[in-house]
This record gives sequence, C-alpha cells and structure tokens, in this order.
Amino acid sequence: MALDKTFRELTECLRKLRDSFLALQLTAREDLPAEGGVVLVDKFGDAADDSLGWAEEALSAASQAERAVVPPPNIELARRALSSSQEHFHRLQQRFQSELVSYQRVKDLTAFGRSRRGEWAAWVKSVKGGLEQCQSPMEQASRCLSDCWQEIAERAAMTSVSVHSTNIGQQIATSEADDFVRRGMT
Repeated sequence: MALDKTFRELTECLRKLRDSFLALQLTAREDLPAEGGVVLVDKFGDAADDSLGWAEEALSAASQAERAVVPPPNIELARRALSSSQEHFHRLQQRFQSELVSYQRVKDLTAFGRSRRGEWAAWVKSVKGGLEQCQSPMEQASRCLSDCWQEIAERAAMTSVSVHSTNIGQQIATSEADDFVRRGMT
C-alpha cells in the first residue's frame, strides 16, 4: 500500500476513535441525571475525559505524520510523529481496558444501575452502549498503527545497505627451497 494512503487511513481511524470517545464523554458527563451521583459515576467521567484527551493527542500526532509523508516524504519526521501517536494510543487503550471496560468496572456499573433504577438505569445503559461503540474503532486504530509501522519498516529496508562477508580462510603455500631452509638443510 502507498505510504501516504496508509497514514491517511490512520488519521481517519483515529478521527473515528476520537468521535466515539467524544460521544462516550458526553454521555458520561452531560447526560447524568440531576441527583444522586456517586464516586463510580465520577470515575467513569474522569476515565472518559482522559481517554478523549489521549485520542485527540494520538490524532494530532497522526495528522503530523500524515503531513510528513506527502511527497517528498520525510520518513524521520513521520517516524517520530507515529511514535508519539502510538504512545498516546497505548495510554488510551490501557485506560480504556483498566478503567472503563474491565470486568469489575462493568459489574459495578451494572449493579449501580440496578440499585438506582429510573434515570440512572437509563444512564448506565447509555454508558455501556457508548463503551461498546468504542470497541471497533479501537481495534481499527490498532490495525492502522500496525500498518503504518510496517510501511515505515519497508521504507527503511529499501534504503538500507546490507554487507555480508564470508571468510574462507587463508592458504599459504611455501616453496620446497623454503622448506629445506626452515629444516636447516641446504
């Protein structure tokens, strides 16, 4: 695949990921029922805020990488920007897994919705739906990042020089006269 196309796809994947976290953040923060919030609700909101921020940072770095590969490509700048995007994506992924969709968090969220009922049950259902909506863009972004790294590696391989040396040993031949002198015979 073409380098610029691969990076353009990454930017689009991260844009979709950012949008899914924006929707989750709006649900977690803005669609709250007026009364009865608890620490669990704040934890989801904080994790959604952080995740959205990291998604935006990953997207910003990916956009920089995309601009760097427009012909003539600056592979070193693209590599640094891609590395930054990857780092932000990993933070997002880690927070998503540990704070938003871990078994314990989802279990706590479900129990909270059952205990509060009414508007809170609807809010929990919306949050869980938002979490599900983030899964596919997360997987796609991960694949796009991998594709970009593969393109960078292929570019590096095309411009590298490989030297292979083999040593078959040294053969030294002496004349018969030298052999006699060495043995002390004349």
